[in-house]
Amino acid sequence: MKLNVKAFALACGLLCGLGLLFITWWIILFEGPSGDVTMIGRVYRGYNISVGGSFIGLLWGLVDGAIGGAIFAWLYNIFNKPAPTVEA
Repeated sequence: MKLNVKAFALACGLLCGLGLLFITWWIILFEGPSGDVTMIGRVYRGYNISVGGSFIGLLWGLVDGAIGGAIFAWLYNIFNKPAPTVEA
């Protein structure tokens, strides 16, 4: 079975982007916006625990997840070859 690279990349991008948005809003809801630079903020430029930072994280997550998903699906399709059958 082959994976559709574009569909898998889109699914991974949405999962990563929306996941980061949800986690950021969860932290804002319970602890309040701090604007502190986090470990993710060191990798995703412009991201912090704030309303604006959550949408920057959404964009970074979409891009990063889509690239990672596309690479994974592409490699999966390369290495997932059907096994040769032995005729008796």
